[in-house]
Amino acid sequence: MRENFQVQQQGNGGGGGLSLSDNNYFTDNIWKPFLKSPKKTPILFFIIFALLVGAFVTTRLLDPTRTISSSSILSTTTIKPTQNAQTLIPIDYPLNCSQLDPATNCSRDSHYPKSVPEDPDQPSPPTCPEYFRWIHEDLRPWARTGITRELLENARRTANFKLVILDGKAYVETYEKGFQTRDVFTLWGFLQLLRKYPGKVPDLELMFDCVDWPVVRSSDYVGPDAPGPPPLFRYCGDDNTLDIVFPDWSFWGWAEINIQPWEHLLEDLKEGNKKTKWIEREPYAYWKGNPVVAATREDLMKCNVSEEQDWNARLYQQDWGKEVEQGFKESNLADQCVHRYKIYIEGSAWSVSQKYILACDSVTLLVTPHYYDFFTRGLMPIQHYWPIKEDDKCRSIKYAVDWGNSHQQKAQGIGKAASKYVREDVKMDYVYDYMLHLLTAYSKLLKFKPSIPEQAIELCVESMACPREGIERSFMMDSLVKYPAETSPCTMPPPYDPSSLYGTIRKRERAMSKVDTWEQKYWSSQSQGS
Repeated sequence: MRENFQVQQQGNGGGGGLSLSDNNYFTDNIWKPFLKSPKKTPILFFIIFALLVGAFVTTRLLDPTRTISSSSILSTTTIKPTQNAQTLIPIDYPLNCSQLDPATNCSRDSHYPKSVPEDPDQPSPPTCPEYFRWIHEDLRPWARTGITRELLENARRTANFKLVILDGKAYVETYEKGFQTRDVFTLWGFLQLLRKYPGKVPDLELMFDCVDWPVVRSSDYVGPDAPGPPPLFRYCGDDNTLDIVFPDWSFWGWAEINIQPWEHLLEDLKEGNKKTKWIEREPYAYWKGNPVVAATREDLMKCNVSEEQDWNARLYQQDWGKEVEQGFKESNLADQCVHRYKIYIEGSAWSVSQKYILACDSVTLLVTPHYYDFFTRGLMPIQHYWPIKEDDKCRSIKYAVDWGNSHQQKAQGIGKAASKYVREDVKMDYVYDYMLHLLTAYSKLLKFKPSIPEQAIELCVESMACPREGIERSFMMDSLVKYPAETSPCTMPPPYDPSSLYGTIRKRERAMSKVDTWEQKYWSSQSQGS
């Protein structure tokens, strides 16, 4: 967009030369000699014609209502001819920790654009990935009634903070500190959205709960006399709750365990995949994590290889205390793409690790989940992952690995499809688009005018990042949106109609059933053979 670029003049011109506004020189030295010489009249008309054409072209280039589109905001676009060419260079808006307003700790003189006009020459944006359709389903509980202030305040019971966005600025009222820096990097994510799409994020108020477990039980809001459910944002949901699912904090970095912002980590995982071809990887199922957070993980550890039994699993306990002391030498996610199969299993609720596992080109062995986050509802069994029974993990893992090792081309296809899904459909551009579309649809449901609470404070990138040090500051700098988006957000797909939603659910169920049937036949043949 126009605001994102500065124009540099190139060519033979520079600090010297004459200005076109130097009228005396132009009249006395150029114009009069032609007027005095009839033989030079044709030359005169040719020069006049050339000047008119040049003026027209120059005016088009300088027209402030037109923008020059670049295929990438990070690239340099040169306008020919070579002489006097103009190069468009993106304007960075880096963090400025000097000249802060002492009342807000925000920049006194921020030049960041408050809006970006649409480029009429810009091609139509692509349609958003399929999982965006779940936004309509997540907001359906309030589609008829809307959201009153009373309903919103009812969500305060478990919320960590209230976020208010007014005229492109963010304000937060904190009720309870989140675990570690979950709340910090979640709020940082909101600020990056405001920078990516200035002027596009609507006015709103919302409540956010940074705890893992969804709490708005749908059974509490059934019946003609039942109250409306409180609108509460969090990182995950399940089939029995109505919490509104939102991207988790780790997309901007998880400082406590040295997990980089997603945009950088995704590139590292891509390079990590190249180190070992799938066919050359260890032909086992790998998992490394903290088993003590959930009984289902402790149960998984029983599937580890032993002298008595090999379930084709290689499982390791992650000691995060030791990792912190040793500088995270054994927890680099990009170095863990060396097995053909990787296990995903939930912890106390959903786990942020799923996107890292899916990005590894390995076949994801997904233990039956109870929770979903914003993008996982677009995943399909056999296409993106292999389902593992929660109540029979060891046998299910062994069969999955045996099947993959005997169907190597198909197994590689599943791993590649998962990696492609997270690289293309869950890249940061789409994470921000999901946030924008969800907040836009949510804001339209509000039945009151958003306002700033008395106890709220203004948030800005300076107030959040400037006082911080070490890895937190580093992750904020790495995930800082430095200039507005060059392109419009993706186009929202339509809501599911009942038949298409049912079809999507049935497709997933049929794939799960197919794997279950194969597994039963496998173990039946094993028992007969013995």
